[in-house]
Amino acid sequence: MSQGLALKYLSVVVAAIFKFLAGPLAGLALGLEWYETALCSALGMMIGVVMTTYIGKGIQLLLAKRQKKPPRRFTRASRMTVQVWKRFGIIGIAALTPLLLSPMGGAAISVAFRVHRYRIFLWMLISSLTVGALICYLVFSLKFVQKWFLG
Repeated sequence: MSQGLALKYLSVVVAAIFKFLAGPLAGLALGLEWYETALCSALGMMIGVVMTTYIGKGIQLLLAKRQKKPPRRFTRASRMTVQVWKRFGIIGIAALTPLLLSPMGGAAISVAFRVHRYRIFLWMLISSLTVGALICYLVFSLKFVQKWFLG
């Protein structure tokens, strides 16, 4: 593998750590194939999930110390999250992570609901490979996305 190709892969991985959709768009812009982009995006999502899962409790404690006033408990987003959780559990959160949430956001929600790490990793991996492959394939096959993004 050439150094240029490795840098392209790394760019997609890093983009997908923070927002999954950024991975497929980066892969499209860098001229990668859709399946290469899907695998790199899934890897990026899983890195974000693992990082958040292992340091999630510490982040919660740090944020709690820095807040001046108590957070609002019932926001529109929190109500919707609880509804998804009650209806679908970790599978629903994992399925929505590549579409609507960031990998770190999906993992943080899972940690907040006290899901065991093994289950978080399993369902997020399944979601990143299936939903992620579908998103990558659509981004690469829909011409209007290519025209809009690449100009």
